[in-house]
Amino acid sequence: MELQQMRYVVAVAETGSFTKAARRCLVVQSALSHQIARLERELGARLFDRTSRSVRLTAAGTAFLPSARQCLDFAERAAAEVAAAVGEVRGRLAVGVIPTVAAVDLPAVLKVFRQRYPQVRVALRMSPSHELVSQVRDGALDLAFLGLPPSSAPLGVRGVELARDEHVAVVAAGHPLAGRAETDLSALAEEWFVDFPAGSPGRTQSDQAFAAAGVHREVAFEVTTPELMAGLIREGLGIAVLPSRYTPQLSGVVTLPITNGPSRVEHLVWSSAGLTPAAAAFLEVLGVAENVGAA
Repeated sequence: MELQQMRYVVAVAETGSFTKAARRCLVVQSALSHQIARLERELGARLFDRTSRSVRLTAAGTAFLPSARQCLDFAERAAAEVAAAVGEVRGRLAVGVIPTVAAVDLPAVLKVFRQRYPQVRVALRMSPSHELVSQVRDGALDLAFLGLPPSSAPLGVRGVELARDEHVAVVAAGHPLAGRAETDLSALAEEWFVDFPAGSPGRTQSDQAFAAAGVHREVAFEVTTPELMAGLIREGLGIAVLPSRYTPQLSGVVTLPITNGPSRVEHLVWSSAGLTPAAAAFLEVLGVAENVGAA
């Protein structure tokens, strides 16, 4: 079994096509197909069901894929460790981020990182906090920026608290609340809300605050990005509560403090198993010490 064969299997699984996988791997399709067939003979099982219209993983392929990815990750990490030993940082860096990250200027940080470490391939993935924590624990991400309620903590990972923030009400410019100096949750109770999907940490922060205040509210729209929230708010379709450090990035809306509103904590987390050289270099750019506690 060879690493190249594993790369081919992963490429076919991710693209759903032998043609696209060959193009990604910079080989002719016949060579890729031959190597996968050779691997299947060695394993004694077919990894893909092939038809004229689709390519799908078999049960054996589904079982093989996570280990193949892990082997490729370990091989890449081994090469990166050797490079680091001779003073060179390279490899890949997978960073997860919530849509409303505000504790750091991430584009500016990534620019500095790329200038210092041009041989590192950076991948940026956006997801809710609970999914990012799982991906860090599973090794799919090296680092992740999270936003969690103060009552929650990221479990099974190492990390550092970056910032604490209060939420503000976000309304359209012509909304009756727009002229007020501040508001509270009771005054917002009759409004229609735009919020993140139920069960996500971004939504939980608000749900907990309204429940603690004994206030019921109606969420009319569940969306995954604050930009779409702002668009709905500008059209007068609802209001939202969002972290105050993030809302200056939104245009065409008005914000006002909430005296008893939600709050959140932003975290940066990484694997309890340790850091790759690229991840350690990223922490250095951020000015974060890696010898901090585990959660």
